[in-house]
Amino acid sequence: MMQTAMNGQCAIVTGAARGIGIEIARSLAQAGASIALVDLDEEGVAQAAHNLCDEGHQAFSAVADVSNRAQVQAMVSKVHQQLGRIDVLVNNAGICPITAVEEISVSEWDFVLGVNLKGAFLCSQAVIPVMRQQQAGKIVNIASSAGQMGGLAVGLHYTASKAGLLGLTKGLARILAPDIQVNAVSPGTTESEMTSGWSQQAVEGIVRGIPAGRLGRPVDVAGAVRFLASRESDFITGQTLNVNGGLLMI
Repeated sequence: MMQTAMNGQCAIVTGAARGIGIEIARSLAQAGASIALVDLDEEGVAQAAHNLCDEGHQAFSAVADVSNRAQVQAMVSKVHQQLGRIDVLVNNAGICPITAVEEISVSEWDFVLGVNLKGAFLCSQAVIPVMRQQQAGKIVNIASSAGQMGGLAVGLHYTASKAGLLGLTKGLARILAPDIQVNAVSPGTTESEMTSGWSQQAVEGIVRGIPAGRLGRPVDVAGAVRFLASRESDFITGQTLNVNGGLLMI
């Protein structure tokens, strides 16, 4: 049964203090996994882990800047030491400044690519030795439809980082097979802190282009991640699972 499909497994979820990240962590915990919630927001991620523990799950928090190799390596070492294994890595940490292309500075470009793309690489690189030793592991990258079709309401640097993440997914999948499966989940426009500030007119305009007739919800993304993190996806690697209500059909 899915509720216990991940009993005894251990998962790292980055960007887990809120939004899609905490829903992914909760979904994996409900499936039976022990969860390390990682975020740069120390107070927020600690509270998120506390909430999961209150719900009866095994969870703890760790603070790390995913764009910093030393911090990532220290975090992974801490998780491995505390949990004894690492079965799943979900690269969810990301930032999405909305800056006009003419106004994007080099430092802002580097910052966004550093978190969204380099961060996923560094976290993946850090868990590979553990997963190879176990001869099993799952890496799930959270991409975006912006990286597949060009972003409308996001910055160009975000769009480029998410397109790069899809290439990273395929490259890692080929390199790490057959022991480690690497896939991506690509959400369309999803309810978040960012969209909560949009006007009703703007939201309605986007929804008109979505056959499902609504924005995505964090729980929609979490369900897709849980599938790709489970043993049920053992013969799936290098793939992108689109969770966008039909906005993009490939």
